[in-house]
Amino acid sequence: MSKKINDFGIEKTLKNLGISKENKGVCSGGKSFANGDLIESYSPTDGKLIAKVKSAASKDYDKVIETAKSAFAEFRMIPAPKRGELVRQFGNKLREKKDDLGKLVSYEMGKSLQEGLGEVQEMIDICDFAVGLSRQLHGFTMHSERPGHRMYEQYHPLGIVGIISAFNFPVAVWSWNNALSWICGNVTIWKPSEKTPLCGIACQNIISEVLKENNLPEGISNLIVGDHKIGDQLVNDKNIALVSFTGSTRVGRIVGTNVAQRFGKSILELGGNNAIIISKDADLDMSIIGAVFGAVGTAGQRCTSTRRLIIHESVYDEVKNRLVKAYGQLKIGNPLDEKNHVGPLIDQNAVQQYLDSIKKCKKEGGKFIVEGGILEGKNFESGCYVKPCIAEVKNSFEIVQHETFAPILYLIKYKKLEDAIAMQNDVPQGLSSAIMTQNLREAELFLSQAGSDCGIANVNIGTSGAEIGGAFGGEKETGGGRESGSDVWKYYMRRQTNTINYSTHLPLAQGIRFDL
Repeated sequence: MSKKINDFGIEKTLKNLGISKENKGVCSGGKSFANGDLIESYSPTDGKLIAKVKSAASKDYDKVIETAKSAFAEFRMIPAPKRGELVRQFGNKLREKKDDLGKLVSYEMGKSLQEGLGEVQEMIDICDFAVGLSRQLHGFTMHSERPGHRMYEQYHPLGIVGIISAFNFPVAVWSWNNALSWICGNVTIWKPSEKTPLCGIACQNIISEVLKENNLPEGISNLIVGDHKIGDQLVNDKNIALVSFTGSTRVGRIVGTNVAQRFGKSILELGGNNAIIISKDADLDMSIIGAVFGAVGTAGQRCTSTRRLIIHESVYDEVKNRLVKAYGQLKIGNPLDEKNHVGPLIDQNAVQQYLDSIKKCKKEGGKFIVEGGILEGKNFESGCYVKPCIAEVKNSFEIVQHETFAPILYLIKYKKLEDAIAMQNDVPQGLSSAIMTQNLREAELFLSQAGSDCGIANVNIGTSGAEIGGAFGGEKETGGGRESGSDVWKYYMRRQTNTINYSTHLPLAQGIRFDL
């Protein structure tokens, strides 16, 4: 008999994170307020109402902007290493709250408890990364062509950074942006997904503690829960220097266009249609593990989820048979129970998209070797639990070219590696990719200029599980944005070239004479 949700201490978790039955969805300047409609957050785990959130109205947004502008004037003057100290303290708070926040992520979003805790660990990791980076916001120096002159470049804060995050990673993606924004001297306004508003409120409660303890304006980090109208205000507001948007390609195209029209900056993290190439020289044990985790982790609701397996014809049947066996061993159910591998989809709309995709795949000629469907019974009351499924397809199928946020895996056969790479690249998206091979030449070709066209290309690991230290993002309809590690911090700052004349003359560039 499965454990009941109450057995996992959800009520205590909510209390520990400052979540009540009714909450105000605007947190700014140390105050909570909201004048919009009520948003009800239901858990896809059991279909139960978790809590209600009063959303933001247009006038609430205006208050947040004024608070953020005032906070920025003070925050930008604080030295970067001291801003890094704030991030360090936030990371320590997350360590204290990891169990509670990870559990809330699992319950409100539906991903497994292990993945919920892992997402909070990502938040801790980006804080550690940002703390070190706060002492390394380096500029550059160069030689001037004019005698007695020195040239250099430096970076300054942008101002207000707007963060619009998606339901599938309700806390980690915000923290990637927030940690880097902070050490760069920016203030932030976060609009979390309407599907996971409680995770946003919990994070804001934690970060508010850090600001209070350091006697700093709480407008440095702001939360605003609302619908697409509030999102539109944020996107079109000239006060927002940078908009970081995570979501669908369809919405991302609108966001990117609108921000560009007002000459703002944007970071777009959009859809993925990720493939693993399984070579004839692959370690099949590793390949099966990587493929299954990539395909069914977070119930297929990651932008880096494995959608396609491109398999060499000589090992195709063996891989297919081992996948069928592995899928037969998957445990689906309450994500708070660590015995289960797969939790629910986020809501009924996601379930319908899953069913529609299966129907389209069959209509185009796809052959399902592991059938899908909705799970029913007393352990699946929410109606959001579905069966991970596998279909044999052609890469050219329209549905295969489309990203479905669900655990549907497509198998495709290839003869030559060049053909496999061409199929890997022949989709509109370009986020994550991988090859499983022990052949050095194959690995190097995959990583070469003639190889994967994705922002992430891996060898002998799957498409999911990017590390904090690297830049995360993709090409084509994935949006071209980068978040997290490497030199991504430059996105959050404005670049400035400086020239100093320390001579007693004013020579002009290119030898131009202008005598007076």
